[in-house]
Amino acid sequence: MHSIRSLLLGVAACALIAGPADAAAKTKPAMTTASSPTAGAVFAQPSPLFLHAPQFDRIKEADFEPALEAGMAQQKAEIAKIADDPAPPSFDNTLAAMERSGQQLERANQVFSALTSANTSDALQAVESRMSPKLAAHHDWIFLNPKLFARVQSLYARQDSLGLDPEQRQLLKVTYQEFVHSGAKLSAADQAKLKALNEQLSTLETTFQHRLLAAAKAGALVVDDQAKLAGLTDEQVAAAASAAQARGLKGKWVLPLQNTTQQPLLQDLADRSLREELFKRSWTRAEQGDANDTRDAIAQLARLRAEKAKLLGFPNYAAYVLEDQMAKTPQAAEAFMRQLSPAARARSIAEAAENQKMVQAGGETFKLEPWDWERYSERVRKARYDLDEAEVKPYFQLDRVLQDGVFYAANQLYGLTFKERKDLPVYDPDVRAFEVHNEDGSLLGLIYFDYFKRDNKSGGAWMSNYVGQSKLLGTKPVVYNVANFTKPAPGQPALIPFDDVTTMFHEFGHALHGLFADQTYPTLSGTNTARDFVEYPSQINENWALEPKVLKHYAVHYKTGQPIPQSLVDKIKAASKFNKGYEMGELIAAAELDMQWHTLPGSAPKEDVDAFEVQALKAAGADFPNVPPRYRSSYFLHIWSNGYAAGYYAYLWTQMLADDSYQWFVDHGGMTRANGQRFRDMILSRGHTLDYGEMFRAFYGKDPDIGPMLEHRGLAGGHD
Repeated sequence: MHSIRSLLLGVAACALIAGPADAAAKTKPAMTTASSPTAGAVFAQPSPLFLHAPQFDRIKEADFEPALEAGMAQQKAEIAKIADDPAPPSFDNTLAAMERSGQQLERANQVFSALTSANTSDALQAVESRMSPKLAAHHDWIFLNPKLFARVQSLYARQDSLGLDPEQRQLLKVTYQEFVHSGAKLSAADQAKLKALNEQLSTLETTFQHRLLAAAKAGALVVDDQAKLAGLTDEQVAAAASAAQARGLKGKWVLPLQNTTQQPLLQDLADRSLREELFKRSWTRAEQGDANDTRDAIAQLARLRAEKAKLLGFPNYAAYVLEDQMAKTPQAAEAFMRQLSPAARARSIAEAAENQKMVQAGGETFKLEPWDWERYSERVRKARYDLDEAEVKPYFQLDRVLQDGVFYAANQLYGLTFKERKDLPVYDPDVRAFEVHNEDGSLLGLIYFDYFKRDNKSGGAWMSNYVGQSKLLGTKPVVYNVANFTKPAPGQPALIPFDDVTTMFHEFGHALHGLFADQTYPTLSGTNTARDFVEYPSQINENWALEPKVLKHYAVHYKTGQPIPQSLVDKIKAASKFNKGYEMGELIAAAELDMQWHTLPGSAPKEDVDAFEVQALKAAGADFPNVPPRYRSSYFLHIWSNGYAAGYYAYLWTQMLADDSYQWFVDHGGMTRANGQRFRDMILSRGHTLDYGEMFRAFYGKDPDIGPMLEHRGLAGGHD
């Protein structure tokens, strides 16, 4: 019954908006909107393709709505049969039967969620708007079903006498808690209120996502004069011209917005007025007072979520959300972040002073502003470490990073091998698929990669499943990674900055968590874990990007074929803790914004978004000078639409878990096959079959410790 949970979370792990309108039509020839008597039938049975991979060559946009409707109807019949079963409730006739339900809905929804995030269209967005409240109501129909809950409750009360194995016992616990969390113990009148709130929230979350996608596209900076692009490389200028041409703006240059506040090109643009314009377009992208303005939707979402929490007996929405997370309470998450804030503030203030000195060293007198930070911090980095990103980038060619870096690290740690499958259909020509094998040659799963930015793709990077792993259902994992890297101009190599290299390793860490899933029941499988645990496998995998033997294996100059020189490797390693005050500060500011929004009491009035944001950052001590939040409220997709409400702190929390675990690797011989197998066996393959704290302590040997994080992130004191 994993479909029920995934329906409301959308993209499973790691969020998440962005590149050409005509690309949607060009790259989805089978995705027509024409309806037919057999619309939706493509999802009626498992795909006949390898591991049930999606039939992108057969799927049409018109298939989704009827398939989702048919899937819901089928699951309702299945659930009604379970609830009305005259036989006394048993694990098999209740919980296992629930796990088997909803397979058609799951098949349709997994592909639908993937495409509405990575390759959407007006037609798909219209379906999404219509279906979101229906899917929310479907979830409520199941989890507010009194007869079904009575059966689950009966089993929960008798769990010690049922002879359950550990995974079955965990499934019973998790399912019972989800019923209670969903309002199963409320009165009928309060359940009716809850259903209405859930439909309103679902509609608003979809509205926010659609407005933000449009706002990000409209916010792109159009440049008329190439001279204004001084500082950009020839490849960057060509990419901007290509982006303009894709929008029908021949003879101009377009700088698209990425999902974060800061924009990568701010590092290179010499024209300060253009930098300021690009930054402000990013900062105000969804605050133009037009049809794409998201602020009213945000204010309503915050108020309705607080009302929902109050109805369910919680002081605020954060308390409701964190009940089943590793941190357990908002107070624990806040206390953790408050340990980080002083070090981040002190370091970022020192970094700002260094950047200001660099401004003056160039003979300029202006006061440093956020749109100057990227440019002048890069100059400081060059001066201190003699490291120029333009010198490094030629060594990071995307395909080599993937196959000789990401895949190589997975081979060294876990024995995995990969084989490209060019015969499988894809929804865009740039998408690639690889089958994955264990060290003994046995088949593990299948993974797709969709790396380049498009105007019809949500921003950021993420991982999810097309097919979930389950021994009960006999399915192996089919997963995918999506990112938003700048596509090179035709004929140019795809050279990426080291930040994008890190993103590739990060998202593949999620993929490993999904691929190594080894559960019987879908609900507990793979990445179906708490937000403050699911980012742990991805963050630890980032470390292998700079592992010497891995780096030298993939970092090869795209022209000369020469491996990256040790002198450059030393510079990269030395600079790895540079600018960490800023990086930590923007994350803390965003996480605190999220927590402040979601600790509003149920009685709180509708807030003025901009005023609340200023007050919230100040109250949390996260109003760091010159360090704006990584996401502003009005374009914070994670928390308003992608399932990270009251959960953005998870990126910081899981940094702690990952840094602790990486230190364990260092202390036990580093990147060895044996250490990789231990991590696979104890963390990556366990899904949600154990309590998160218990799972972590079994691997690490003790509770999480903030020390390695402060050291690893360059915040433990001293100079980087």
